[in-house]
Amino acid sequence: MTHTPSLRTRFAPSPSGHLHVGGARTALFNWAFARGRGGKFILRIEDTDQKRSSDAASVGFLKDLKWLGIDWNEGPEFEGCGGGDFGSYFQSERLDMYNKFLEQLVQQGKAYYAFDTTAELDVERKESKSRNEAYRYDRSRADAISPEQVQAWLKEGKSAVIRFKTPAGAIAIHDEILGDATLPAGEVDDFVIRKADGFPTYHFAVVVDDELMGVTTVLRAQEHFNNTAKHVVLQDALGFRRPTYGHLPLIFNPDGSKMSKRDKDKLLRKTAQDKKLTAPPANTVDATRFSAWLGDKNSQLDFAEATAMATALNIELPEINVDDFRRSGYLPQVMCNFLALNGWGPGNDLEKFDNAFLCANFALDRVQKTAAKFDRVKLLAFNLDAIQKLPREAFSGLVKAHGEIYHPEFMKKITAAQFDLLVAASHERSKTLDELFRGNRWLALGDEELTWEKSKQVEKALLAGTPSGLDRLKELRGVLEAVATWTPAGIEESIRQWATTAGLAEQIGQIAQPLRVGVTGSTVSPPIFDTLAILGKSSSLRRIDRCLQDFATAKT
Repeated sequence: MTHTPSLRTRFAPSPSGHLHVGGARTALFNWAFARGRGGKFILRIEDTDQKRSSDAASVGFLKDLKWLGIDWNEGPEFEGCGGGDFGSYFQSERLDMYNKFLEQLVQQGKAYYAFDTTAELDVERKESKSRNEAYRYDRSRADAISPEQVQAWLKEGKSAVIRFKTPAGAIAIHDEILGDATLPAGEVDDFVIRKADGFPTYHFAVVVDDELMGVTTVLRAQEHFNNTAKHVVLQDALGFRRPTYGHLPLIFNPDGSKMSKRDKDKLLRKTAQDKKLTAPPANTVDATRFSAWLGDKNSQLDFAEATAMATALNIELPEINVDDFRRSGYLPQVMCNFLALNGWGPGNDLEKFDNAFLCANFALDRVQKTAAKFDRVKLLAFNLDAIQKLPREAFSGLVKAHGEIYHPEFMKKITAAQFDLLVAASHERSKTLDELFRGNRWLALGDEELTWEKSKQVEKALLAGTPSGLDRLKELRGVLEAVATWTPAGIEESIRQWATTAGLAEQIGQIAQPLRVGVTGSTVSPPIFDTLAILGKSSSLRRIDRCLQDFATAKT
């Protein structure tokens, strides 16, 4: 691979929350492209949209990138990354630079102040729509204003934007992934480069920053392709060089819909509507907030609200942001591997690789042009494989760290010995780090807090057949009380001896399910002998007693 130390790529997110997986894939490709060629990867925060930006959101992005293992040579300083000679790397702190170039364009007659009101522009857009035409800004109103009037209005503080005077003629774009394209004359109208609030638009700021920061290669999503036409005409007007462009395929859901941050909210909203909810479930969302959310399809619940609502409605929200996948217990190296395959592949049917391999082999000629489809089933399989390959000690360390962050109450309620037994019982079957906690809530409950699922599976396990599961449970209660060595092996030996004597040696599965329901409240848990050992003898017997009592009462 060519060593190009002067190569400089960048990732420039808008700080509007945690990092979307599509943005993470863009960052990953820019990072790998630079790293593999001895170049530099720059992180820049595009926070000129004051409505969408916040300091907290910026930190969220930084945490997401660091978790994935994507570090940056230049950019905001965070956990050993960042710094550099071209800062600030927050656009909101670079206004003086932008104003200098804005003034240059105005002085050269390549840009102009426009005082159109929102109402005037709305009328023009409606007229274009009525003629079934694409809206194009009409420069004539601005041309009719004398320079003296412009200055007088600016002095008195009249609201104005600055528009770029787009040159006549076609605009040619070369793209390293999509190839050459030409936009016909008139396709790009006079677009705004400074908003009425004094902040530059994305189009202007990105062009100035790419030039001043020495960015040589711009890799971004295909949805930005049409923006590139605006950027190259600005670069030409300012006398800037043109970076190399490569537009990456979008990431879609398996059904072909765009993978959006709103997918979680759409599922919540649909479920609430299907259930005809007029008030929020208990302990989820304030009633006024719920009513406002339900009545406004553009409103979204925050993470805590959405999570509480999903739990109450018994639905799983789709992971969309990097932080979602982290909370769900995916490994960062698996996420990077899988994201790289969404739009690129090394060839030779190779699918499993690490970030070092990606940096050494990533090239634009193997980036696909068509949209990638995010296969969650495949991602889960990748994660299971990676977890199963971990040494037990490594798995234990990761699960413990995950639990302390996302399930602190669970971790407080179990002993170190119980945790070690749970890890040993769960390692081979865990698809994610979170599964151990979500699937074993029974362990963190007090014996008197445990309830039994109201499901056909539970009823079948305890009430069906003659003798029933409850009958077996009564017999097994005495067997368990007599177990001398309360370990998985000791429990198994006692139960198998009893089963052989009772003529049930070939029916251990039928015996296990009533036991599992009795001590966990459901039909799902680690292997039954591990489950009993983890719970402990006294708790196991107490729960069986409660189960026998409760279901005997229900039966009568």
